Amino acid sequence: MKKRMLLLGLSMAALLTGCETMDSNGLLTSGAGAMQAYTLSDAQVIALSDKACQEMDSKSTLAPAGSPYTARLTKIAAALGDNINGVPANYKVYVTKDVNAFAMANGCIRVYSGLMDIMNDNEVEAVVGHEMGHVALGHVKKGMQVAMGTNALRAAAASMGGVIGNLSQSQIGALGEQVVNAQFSQRQESEADDYSYDLLRKRGISPAGLATSFEKLAKLEQDRQSSILDDHPASEARAQHIRDRMAADGIQ
Repeated sequence: MKKRMLLLGLSMAALLTGCETMDSNGLLTSGAGAMQAYTLSDAQVIALSDKACQEMDSKSTLAPAGSPYTARLTKIAAALGDNINGVPANYKVYVTKDVNAFAMANGCIRVYSGLMDIMNDNEVEAVVGHEMGHVALGHVKKGMQVAMGTNALRAAAASMGGVIGNLSQSQIGALGEQVVNAQFSQRQESEADDYSYDLLRKRGISPAGLATSFEKLAKLEQDRQSSILDDHPASEARAQHIRDRMAADGIQ
């Protein structure tokens, strides 16, 4: 429900600054770089996501196995399922006061303890379902393609595989931060809302948490306490849309 997740309109210029190693066998013109960027394969997107998630995990405080947060997320993970479009899901909690959650194309799902502090399990399920939707619906992949395409001049320094290989740990870390703070269009956010609703119904989970999570987020909107709210459709309208769907489906 953030940004989410994951790279729309993002420029990788900051990530590739300082990458001056040239691959003479894979040197791209800016035009070819843009073409290759826009045709990133699923494997390339997953490779970038793997590195970004690993680096973010290394810089974050992860809830230990015996933590109440981990116990809650384990229960939530069991309810939502162990994959996103066939890609194995990997759930972890970041211990931080921030109110956020994200998912990446490699199945990396991270929930911030700050979000878990203000939401019940059903609401967290709904939020995570939304984040999974951004991945399953291709929003994350499209966002990364746009990001790579807008940085075609810098990407010209190496072949597509080289871009991944040439990124330093700090640049990969910056990529992770960009992923977490990226913003999707309102249409994409609405599509992810509906994906979450459908996923919850399919898994036998009440979709009511989707509406109440929006209502809780609405209370945060005035002071903009969380990036999860940025550039999203109004939370009240999103909650009403879910309640309208519930009414149409005969759900109390």
